[in-house]
Amino acid sequence: MSDHKEIDEATGTDTTGHEWDGIKELNTPLPRWWLWTFYGTVIWGLAYMVAYPAWPMLTEATAGVLGYSSRGEVAKEIDRFRAMNASLDDGLVNAELTEIAAHPELGPYAINGGAAVFRTYCAQCHGSGAAGAKGYPNLLDDDWLWGGDVEAIHATIAHGIRNEQDPDARFSEMPAYDDQLSDEEIAAVVQHVLSLSGAEHDAAAATAGAEVFADNCAACHGDGGEGNIDLGAPNLSDAIWLYGGSPETIEETVRYSRAGVMPPWTGRLTEAQIRQVAVYVHGLGGGE
Repeated sequence: MSDHKEIDEATGTDTTGHEWDGIKELNTPLPRWWLWTFYGTVIWGLAYMVAYPAWPMLTEATAGVLGYSSRGEVAKEIDRFRAMNASLDDGLVNAELTEIAAHPELGPYAINGGAAVFRTYCAQCHGSGAAGAKGYPNLLDDDWLWGGDVEAIHATIAHGIRNEQDPDARFSEMPAYDDQLSDEEIAAVVQHVLSLSGAEHDAAAATAGAEVFADNCAACHGDGGEGNIDLGAPNLSDAIWLYGGSPETIEETVRYSRAGVMPPWTGRLTEAQIRQVAVYVHGLGGGE
């Protein structure tokens, strides 16, 4: 290895003086266009850091002298579209709920807007196709705890279920019978509930459970287990189960009760949006 600088005879270029096994390292300068491009990007980067949000701090990034915000841009676009749709939104708010779906302008607007609202705020629990899941109601069938007409759906969306934020929330409370009934009584009433929907059951135990049901359950669910939408009491005779219809699941419900919660959407969504999603859900096929 040599460190003696010299001119390479083959190219006429200065060398760095480094040579390994007869291979010389040429001291070739970078092209000027590349250097000026590089310097330009450095200047551009510095200017960008000053003009736009760039440096992360403890709670937020530096704002930049231009005050630009991508969230602000999105907000401007949302406001622009809201202004474009203001007349339709006013129409939705002022129209009778039952007449919106058939309206030539408001109907398509409500259904398309409601689908967008549903995908954004409702699909997390009810599923993208509204088929629900264990503990989250299926919105495609005709089984509704508080009624499935568009006005009832609107009220449920607006005020929610068993929440502490809205005084008008839908509210029902099933007692937990673990400490009120014996194990034998619970086992019997489970068999009776299974019999109400035609499921496989122990006939003798179901007969014994009928009296337990009449004394403790019929006041809300009805003598035949048909439910009561005014109380939010489920129909036990249609084989549609929110938490499952196995003997084990029904026993768990009888022993410990259920208390699903839905948030109120008033204040989070505009009245027009609530009406849109109410019309959309009602039109999925399960609305009364």
